[in-house]
Amino acid sequence: MEKRPFGWTGVEVPVIGQGTWMLEGAPETERRGIETLRLGLDLGMTHIDTAEMYGHGRAEELVGEAIAGRRDELFLASKVLPENASFDGTLKACERSLARLKTDRLDLYMLHWPGRYPIRETMRALERLADDGRARFIGVSNFDLAELKAAEAALTSHRIAFNQVLYHLGDRGIERRLLPYCEQRGIAMVAYSPFGHARFPAPRTPGGRVLADIAAKHGRTPRQVVLRFLTRRPSVFTIPKTARPERVRENAGGAGWTLDAEDMAAIDRMFPPPAHDVPLGML
Repeated sequence: MEKRPFGWTGVEVPVIGQGTWMLEGAPETERRGIETLRLGLDLGMTHIDTAEMYGHGRAEELVGEAIAGRRDELFLASKVLPENASFDGTLKACERSLARLKTDRLDLYMLHWPGRYPIRETMRALERLADDGRARFIGVSNFDLAELKAAEAALTSHRIAFNQVLYHLGDRGIERRLLPYCEQRGIAMVAYSPFGHARFPAPRTPGGRVLADIAAKHGRTPRQVVLRFLTRRPSVFTIPKTARPERVRENAGGAGWTLDAEDMAAIDRMFPPPAHDVPLGML
């Protein structure tokens, strides 16, 4: 698996990791999800992202099972819900997440999206967690440019390391201002739902045919083409979620090769970025 420096941190992180939203379910679904996460680790997809919100903590428990005995291989991330993001609430939420994950530390800990608590209060708690070694790096999720700048201004002794945002071919708004700003500041961007969450171009649509033609040219699949395109910039990482072994193998093949200028121009024509600023997308 291809790795690159995670923004200003300099830590080498897999370009493609693993998401865990909606990993929970029936016993067989959960068993398959655990097996898929373990296979992903074997394939080098060692960046695993989860959250206390996912399945009301069940996803974290499943991740804890999947990573048992392998914690030192991981770049492990979780999130605090805005409703829990007071100073004390953030500290307690992190402790609950650590217990469910059966670990003493997170590599990334973030506020899931902006909420009612003052951002200075939440950032102060995240800094405390970083000082205590419970969070290696701190960041945010679903923050637009103004919100990100406010989070940065609220910090006193640490830096925002990353912003996790929705980014797929149908939602490229971050490319206008947010992504360039993060690149300037050395802030890594983590793209969730890179396939658009059930909005992936169907094979017989014009967009689907463009992706299929590029895939055939490189001996890849359309989904691998999309992952390669979204991570074409050094600052961008992605965390597709799947509970299917065959799909995690496919996802792993979205890194380690190159799209040429003709390919990228064809994708830009079919899935153009917006011509004006748009609100930050969010699922």
